[in-house]
Amino acid sequence: MNTVSIIGLVAAFCTTVASLHQAIKTIRSRETRGISLWMYVLITFGFSLWLVYGFMIKDVPLIAANSVTLILVIPVLVIKIRNGERS
Repeated sequence: MNTVSIIGLVAAFCTTVASLHQAIKTIRSRETRGISLWMYVLITFGFSLWLVYGFMIKDVPLIAANSVTLILVIPVLVIKIRNGERS
């Protein structure tokens, strides 16, 4: 494994783990008042584009990391929308 691959894997790990805490907290509590709707809309869109890009270049680590991260951020976005909060 070369340095570029290691950096990519560490970056993927960090972004995935960063989403984990908020997802667990939001799913358990259903509380979203402190979460920005537009931040989650944009981050979900961004991770979706990264996933499409990963498929286009056939990069398995990129596909895996963004798939997992989308699984974490989509429920938070759905709960936020269902709560009807605009902030």
